[in-house]
Amino acid sequence: MGSIVAENRKSLMLFTGRGFPELAKEIGEVLGVAPTPTDAYDFANGEIFVRYRDSVRGSDAFVVQSVTHGVNTWVMETLIMIDALKRGSAKRITVVLPFYPYSRQDKKHRGREPISARLIADLLKTAGANRILTVDLHTAQIQGFFDGPVDHLFAMDVLAEYVERQYAGRPLTVVAPDSGRVRVAERWTDRLGGCPLAFIHKTRDPLKPNQVVANRVVGDVEGRVCLIVDDMIDTGGTICRAADILKESGAADVIVASTHALLSDPATERLKNSPISEVVVTNTLPLPPEKQLDKIAVLSIAPLLARAIREVFDDGSVTTLFGGLS
Repeated sequence: MGSIVAENRKSLMLFTGRGFPELAKEIGEVLGVAPTPTDAYDFANGEIFVRYRDSVRGSDAFVVQSVTHGVNTWVMETLIMIDALKRGSAKRITVVLPFYPYSRQDKKHRGREPISARLIADLLKTAGANRILTVDLHTAQIQGFFDGPVDHLFAMDVLAEYVERQYAGRPLTVVAPDSGRVRVAERWTDRLGGCPLAFIHKTRDPLKPNQVVANRVVGDVEGRVCLIVDDMIDTGGTICRAADILKESGAADVIVASTHALLSDPATERLKNSPISEVVVTNTLPLPPEKQLDKIAVLSIAPLLARAIREVFDDGSVTTLFGGLS
């Protein structure tokens, strides 16, 4: 016999970083596979060490990491996890980043600025990542930064189903908090059956990050439930100022739907004191107890991520999860 014929078997292995292991565990429960036991700790000088207790040779590896506060620590840990898998002979490495770090730095506004979102993609590729799976990128162009497949998932259906249940029978207007979110808001209006669209005209000082000046609302909002949609809530300045403008313009109620709840200080305080009645987010990022409010509803993104991981593993189509939306 001139050759050895091996049975072509595939094994899905799930790995979790320390940023938000609860999400990876929830994904594993949906998939029916537990995250692989891992030794991960910091040396006294801050260096990170990672070692997997089980063999990863020939596996289809999925690394789940929620890059929450302490962004640079979790980015570095992710790179080290990928490198450990590459050197352990994993067959394919897919990095599952529910929130893509540095996504707001996707282009140069002025000279001598970095494009940090591209740098993150280069680092992931150099470390050994074959594929990226992420949710609601700040801008779709980031998909082109990575030299390999990028599966871009959308949380809109998860959020929209909740809004439809909670506000059934009430007149809705979808509001884009700025002109850059109008395309996203248009998708929401289609998803909610063609309700009216409005947007906030605002200006932002490029020299002062996280500071916004909102001017006026354009669209039909008087006497209606206004749904502000955005990809992330960071310090909350944009949506809280937008809510004030909407209330001044006669909105009956103001609610917010956002995928990523960064909630950097003073976001919690701003939301608490704002006229917003409810904020609907997903658990792409952890929400610590001190940032939890009665008006914040957290929906699980784990079933969507699990379905996408299964499609990738089975060489299926992730796009069909969203009816061809890209």
